[in-house]
Amino acid sequence: QVTLVESGGGSVQAGGSLNVSCVASGSTYGDNCMGWFRQIPGKEREGVATIYTGSLNTAYADSVKGRFTISLDNAKNTVFLQMTSLKPEDTAMYYCAFRRGWRCPDMTALDYHYWGQGTQVTVSS
Repeated sequence: QVTLVESGGGSVQAGGSLNVSCVASGSTYGDNCMGWFRQIPGKEREGVATIYTGSLNTAYADSVKGRFTISLDNAKNTVFLQMTSLKPEDTAMYYCAFRRGWRCPDMTALDYHYWGQGTQVTVSS
């Protein structure tokens, strides 16, 4: 069992920056996929950025490339998402995700087994 606890997020004006972080606890041994997904009401959860804890390889959604950065503190089992140049269309609930490591990084939400409670990011124009 893995527990994910997110923090950060909030409200910001367009062009601003926000950071979110996620601490994983429990059965986090070995190399795994971790990442950030987002969802707005009525839409499917979409991958934002993911990382393989072994190689630190990353993947990003085209819509956030060059603006968002995912990083990992392996010693603290913490994954970070730095968000810059935020746009109103980035407004969503952001979820941290974890799954066992194979074919990582992985941007498919259905492949993940563990999820955080979500943290809201709101970008106003």
